[in-house]
Amino acid sequence: MKKLLFQFDTDTHPSTFDSVVAYDGGADHVIGHGGVTPGNVEPLVNGCMFTRAPKDKKNTAIFVGGSNMDAGQRLFEAVQSCFFPGFQVSVMLDSNGSNTTAAAAVAKLASSGTLRGKKAVVLAGTGPVGRRAAAMLALEGADVSMTSRHIFNAEKACFAMKERFDVDITPMEADDFDSRAKAIEHANIVLATGAAGVELLKPEHWQNHPHLEMLADANATPPTGIGGTNVMDKGELRHGKIIWGAIGFGTLKLALHRACIAKLFEDNKQVFDAEVIFSLAKQMA
Repeated sequence: MKKLLFQFDTDTHPSTFDSVVAYDGGADHVIGHGGVTPGNVEPLVNGCMFTRAPKDKKNTAIFVGGSNMDAGQRLFEAVQSCFFPGFQVSVMLDSNGSNTTAAAAVAKLASSGTLRGKKAVVLAGTGPVGRRAAAMLALEGADVSMTSRHIFNAEKACFAMKERFDVDITPMEADDFDSRAKAIEHANIVLATGAAGVELLKPEHWQNHPHLEMLADANATPPTGIGGTNVMDKGELRHGKIIWGAIGFGTLKLALHRACIAKLFEDNKQVFDAEVIFSLAKQMA
Protein backbone atom coordinates (compact mmCIF):
# COMPACT_ATOMS: atom_id res chain seq x y z
CA MET A 1 0.00 0.00 0.00
CA LYS A 2 1.32 3.45 -0.93
CA LYS A 3 2.52 5.81 1.80
CA LEU A 4 0.63 9.06 1.25
CA LEU A 5 1.70 12.32 2.87
CA PHE A 6 -0.78 15.18 2.69
CA GLN A 7 0.98 18.52 2.96
CA PHE A 8 -1.33 21.16 4.47
CA ASP A 9 0.34 24.53 3.99
CA THR A 10 -0.90 27.83 5.41
CA ASP A 11 0.71 29.67 2.47
CA THR A 12 -0.81 29.88 -0.99
CA HIS A 13 1.73 27.49 -2.48
CA PRO A 14 2.93 24.42 -0.55
CA SER A 15 6.67 24.45 0.17
CA THR A 16 8.74 22.66 -2.48
CA PHE A 17 11.48 22.15 0.12
CA ASP A 18 9.09 20.23 2.38
CA SER A 19 7.86 18.19 -0.58
CA VAL A 20 11.36 17.11 -1.59
CA VAL A 21 12.30 16.12 1.97
CA ALA A 22 9.02 14.22 2.31
CA TYR A 23 9.89 12.05 -0.67
CA ASP A 24 13.42 11.56 0.65
CA GLY A 25 11.89 10.57 3.99
CA GLY A 26 10.00 7.69 2.43
CA ALA A 27 6.64 9.02 1.27
CA ASP A 28 5.48 7.39 -1.97
CA HIS A 29 3.27 10.33 -2.89
CA VAL A 30 3.09 13.89 -1.51
CA ILE A 31 -0.18 15.73 -2.07
CA GLY A 32 0.10 19.43 -1.38
CA HIS A 33 -2.73 21.78 -0.45
CA GLY A 34 -2.10 25.53 -0.08
CA GLY A 35 -4.12 28.14 1.75
CA VAL A 36 -5.30 25.65 4.37
CA THR A 37 -6.91 27.12 7.49
CA PRO A 38 -8.68 25.77 10.57
CA GLY A 39 -11.91 26.74 8.86
CA ASN A 40 -11.43 24.65 5.71
CA VAL A 41 -9.28 21.75 6.90
CA GLU A 42 -11.95 19.37 8.22
CA PRO A 43 -13.00 17.88 4.84
CA LEU A 44 -9.33 17.32 4.00
CA VAL A 45 -8.72 15.52 7.30
CA ASN A 46 -11.87 13.44 6.86
CA GLY A 47 -10.62 12.31 3.47
CA CYS A 48 -7.38 11.17 5.09
CA MET A 49 -8.87 9.20 7.95
CA PHE A 50 -12.05 7.65 6.54
CA THR A 51 -10.58 6.02 3.45
CA ARG A 52 -8.45 3.18 4.76
CA ALA A 53 -9.04 0.25 7.09
CA PRO A 54 -7.69 0.59 10.66
CA LYS A 55 -4.67 -1.59 9.94
CA ASP A 56 -3.82 0.54 6.88
CA LYS A 57 -4.28 4.03 8.34
CA LYS A 58 -0.58 4.17 9.22
CA ASN A 59 0.09 4.59 5.50
CA THR A 60 -1.59 8.02 5.48
CA ALA A 61 -0.06 11.00 7.29
CA ILE A 62 -0.40 14.80 7.46
CA PHE A 63 2.35 17.42 7.43
CA VAL A 64 1.49 20.97 8.51
CA GLY A 65 3.77 23.66 7.10
CA GLY A 66 3.91 27.23 5.86
CA SER A 67 5.88 30.35 6.70
CA ASN A 68 3.75 31.46 9.65
CA MET A 69 4.41 29.54 12.87
CA ASP A 70 1.34 30.86 14.70
CA ALA A 71 -0.95 29.96 11.79
CA GLY A 72 0.70 26.56 11.58
CA GLN A 73 0.16 25.88 15.28
CA ARG A 74 -3.53 26.76 14.98
CA LEU A 75 -3.90 24.53 11.92
CA PHE A 76 -2.02 21.69 13.65
CA GLU A 77 -4.48 21.86 16.55
CA ALA A 78 -7.46 22.05 14.20
CA VAL A 79 -6.30 18.90 12.39
CA GLN A 80 -6.11 16.98 15.67
CA SER A 81 -9.52 18.24 16.76
CA CYS A 82 -11.01 16.29 13.84
CA PHE A 83 -9.70 12.98 15.21
CA PHE A 84 -11.70 10.61 17.38
CA PRO A 85 -11.03 7.08 18.70
CA GLY A 86 -10.30 4.71 15.86
CA PHE A 87 -10.12 7.49 13.31
CA GLN A 88 -6.87 9.42 13.15
CA VAL A 89 -3.63 9.56 11.20
CA SER A 90 -0.16 10.69 12.20
CA VAL A 91 0.56 14.40 11.95
CA MET A 92 3.68 16.61 12.06
CA LEU A 93 4.14 20.38 12.48
CA ASP A 94 7.19 22.09 10.99
CA SER A 95 6.15 25.55 9.80
CA ASN A 96 9.07 27.22 8.03
CA GLY A 97 11.28 24.35 9.19
CA SER A 98 10.98 25.77 12.70
CA ASN A 99 10.89 22.60 14.74
CA THR A 100 13.51 20.63 12.81
CA THR A 101 15.94 23.55 12.36
CA ALA A 102 15.69 24.71 15.95
CA ALA A 103 15.96 21.15 17.25
CA ALA A 104 19.05 20.46 15.15
CA ALA A 105 20.78 23.68 16.23
CA VAL A 106 20.11 23.21 19.94
CA ALA A 107 20.90 19.48 19.81
CA LYS A 108 24.30 20.22 18.26
CA LEU A 109 24.98 22.86 20.91
CA ALA A 110 23.96 20.36 23.59
CA SER A 111 26.33 17.79 22.08
CA SER A 112 29.18 20.32 22.28
CA GLY A 113 28.85 21.44 25.88
CA THR A 114 26.61 21.99 28.87
CA LEU A 115 23.45 24.05 28.41
CA ARG A 116 22.00 23.86 31.90
CA GLY A 117 22.72 26.95 33.94
CA LYS A 118 24.36 28.78 31.03
CA LYS A 119 23.31 32.21 29.79
CA ALA A 120 22.06 31.92 26.22
CA VAL A 121 21.05 34.70 23.85
CA VAL A 122 18.99 34.11 20.71
CA LEU A 123 19.65 37.03 18.38
CA ALA A 124 16.78 38.19 16.15
CA GLY A 125 14.78 35.41 17.73
CA THR A 126 11.17 36.37 17.07
CA GLY A 127 10.82 34.26 13.91
CA PRO A 128 9.71 30.62 13.83
CA VAL A 129 13.19 29.12 14.31
CA GLY A 130 14.27 31.60 16.96
CA ARG A 131 11.16 31.14 19.07
CA ARG A 132 11.39 27.36 19.07
CA ALA A 133 15.15 27.37 19.65
CA ALA A 134 14.78 29.73 22.61
CA ALA A 135 12.14 27.45 24.11
CA MET A 136 14.29 24.35 23.60
CA LEU A 137 17.30 26.03 25.22
CA ALA A 138 15.11 26.99 28.17
CA LEU A 139 13.73 23.46 28.43
CA GLU A 140 17.35 22.25 28.66
CA GLY A 141 17.91 24.51 31.66
CA ALA A 142 19.60 27.53 30.08
CA ASP A 143 18.88 31.09 31.17
CA VAL A 144 17.60 32.43 27.85
CA SER A 145 17.19 35.92 26.42
CA MET A 146 15.77 36.83 23.02
CA THR A 147 16.50 39.99 21.05
CA SER A 148 14.48 41.89 18.48
CA ARG A 149 14.75 45.29 16.84
CA HIS A 150 11.57 46.24 18.72
CA ILE A 151 10.93 45.31 22.34
CA PHE A 152 7.24 44.75 21.66
CA ASN A 153 8.03 41.94 19.21
CA ALA A 154 10.45 40.33 21.66
CA GLU A 155 7.89 40.53 24.46
CA LYS A 156 5.19 39.04 22.24
CA ALA A 157 7.42 36.13 21.20
CA CYS A 158 8.54 35.42 24.78
CA PHE A 159 4.93 35.47 25.98
CA ALA A 160 3.94 33.03 23.21
CA MET A 161 6.68 30.60 24.27
CA LYS A 162 5.61 30.94 27.91
CA GLU A 163 2.08 29.98 26.91
CA ARG A 164 3.17 27.10 24.69
CA PHE A 165 6.10 25.62 26.65
CA ASP A 166 5.79 27.18 30.13
CA VAL A 167 9.33 28.57 29.94
CA ASP A 168 10.61 31.99 30.95
CA ILE A 169 12.56 33.89 28.27
CA THR A 170 13.79 37.45 28.74
CA PRO A 171 12.96 39.92 25.93
CA MET A 172 15.62 42.41 24.86
CA GLU A 173 15.63 45.24 22.32
CA ALA A 174 18.72 45.29 20.12
CA ASP A 175 18.52 47.07 16.79
CA ASP A 176 22.15 47.68 15.85
CA PHE A 177 25.63 46.17 16.24
CA ASP A 178 26.39 48.00 19.47
CA SER A 179 23.14 47.00 21.18
CA ARG A 180 23.51 43.38 20.06
CA ALA A 181 27.08 43.33 21.36
CA LYS A 182 25.72 44.67 24.66
CA ALA A 183 23.00 41.99 24.68
CA ILE A 184 25.58 39.19 24.56
CA GLU A 185 27.94 40.82 27.07
CA HIS A 186 27.44 38.10 29.70
CA ALA A 187 26.37 35.27 27.39
CA ASN A 188 27.92 31.81 27.31
CA ILE A 189 25.93 30.73 24.25
CA VAL A 190 24.79 32.76 21.23
CA LEU A 191 22.41 31.51 18.55
CA ALA A 192 21.71 33.83 15.61
CA THR A 193 18.37 33.29 13.85
CA GLY A 194 18.04 36.50 11.84
CA ALA A 195 16.85 37.06 8.30
CA ALA A 196 18.87 35.59 5.44
CA GLY A 197 21.91 37.64 4.51
CA VAL A 198 21.77 39.96 7.51
CA GLU A 199 24.92 40.25 9.64
CA LEU A 200 24.03 40.59 13.33
CA LEU A 201 27.49 40.56 14.93
CA LYS A 202 30.94 41.58 13.73
CA PRO A 203 33.92 39.32 14.46
CA GLU A 204 35.21 41.75 17.10
CA HIS A 205 31.99 41.38 19.06
CA TRP A 206 32.68 37.74 19.91
CA GLN A 207 36.24 36.70 19.13
CA ASN A 208 37.74 38.06 22.36
CA HIS A 209 34.58 37.66 24.42
CA PRO A 210 35.63 36.34 27.87
CA HIS A 211 32.44 34.36 28.63
CA LEU A 212 31.34 32.94 25.29
CA GLU A 213 31.71 29.17 24.88
CA MET A 214 29.50 28.30 21.88
CA LEU A 215 27.98 30.05 18.89
CA ALA A 216 25.57 28.85 16.21
CA ASP A 217 24.23 30.70 13.18
CA ALA A 218 21.11 29.62 11.30
CA ASN A 219 21.79 31.91 8.32
CA ALA A 220 23.05 30.05 5.27
CA THR A 221 22.98 33.06 2.93
CA PRO A 222 26.06 35.32 2.72
CA PRO A 223 26.96 37.29 4.71
CA THR A 224 26.67 35.04 7.76
CA GLY A 225 24.68 36.28 10.72
CA ILE A 226 27.76 36.07 12.92
CA GLY A 227 30.73 37.65 11.15
CA GLY A 228 33.90 35.59 11.16
CA THR A 229 32.07 32.26 11.16
CA ASN A 230 31.44 29.92 8.24
CA VAL A 231 28.22 28.23 7.16
CA MET A 232 30.16 24.95 6.98
CA ASP A 233 31.43 25.09 10.58
CA LYS A 234 30.75 21.80 12.36
CA GLY A 235 31.73 22.35 15.95
CA GLU A 236 34.93 24.12 14.91
CA LEU A 237 37.05 25.56 17.72
CA ARG A 238 37.89 29.14 16.84
CA HIS A 239 39.13 31.85 19.21
CA GLY A 240 38.35 29.44 22.04
CA LYS A 241 34.69 29.11 21.01
CA ILE A 242 32.84 26.17 19.47
CA ILE A 243 31.15 27.27 16.22
CA TRP A 244 28.21 25.73 14.37
CA GLY A 245 27.25 27.10 10.95
CA ALA A 246 23.90 26.76 9.20
CA ILE A 247 25.06 23.98 6.89
CA GLY A 248 27.16 22.49 9.68
CA PHE A 249 24.09 21.67 11.73
CA GLY A 250 21.85 21.67 8.65
CA THR A 251 23.02 18.14 7.88
CA LEU A 252 21.30 17.04 11.09
CA LYS A 253 18.24 19.18 10.28
CA LEU A 254 17.70 17.37 6.99
CA ALA A 255 18.37 13.94 8.48
CA LEU A 256 15.99 14.76 11.32
CA HIS A 257 13.27 15.96 8.96
CA ARG A 258 13.56 12.78 6.91
CA ALA A 259 13.56 10.60 10.03
CA CYS A 260 10.38 12.27 11.29
CA ILE A 261 8.63 11.66 7.96
CA ALA A 262 9.64 7.99 8.08
CA LYS A 263 8.32 7.63 11.63
CA LEU A 264 4.94 9.11 10.68
CA PHE A 265 4.26 5.90 8.77
CA GLU A 266 5.12 3.54 11.64
CA ASP A 267 1.61 3.83 13.07
CA ASN A 268 -1.37 6.17 12.79
CA LYS A 269 -1.07 7.86 16.20
CA GLN A 270 2.17 9.82 15.92
CA VAL A 271 2.01 13.52 16.86
CA PHE A 272 5.25 15.31 16.02
CA ASP A 273 5.61 18.80 17.47
CA ALA A 274 8.64 20.49 19.05
CA GLU A 275 9.13 18.21 22.05
CA VAL A 276 9.08 14.92 20.14
CA ILE A 277 11.20 16.31 17.32
CA PHE A 278 13.75 17.75 19.75
CA SER A 279 13.97 14.46 21.64
CA LEU A 280 14.73 12.65 18.39
CA ALA A 281 17.29 15.33 17.43
CA LYS A 282 19.22 14.80 20.67
CA GLN A 283 19.35 11.07 20.00
CA MET A 284 20.60 11.63 16.46
CA ALA A 285 23.12 14.35 17.40
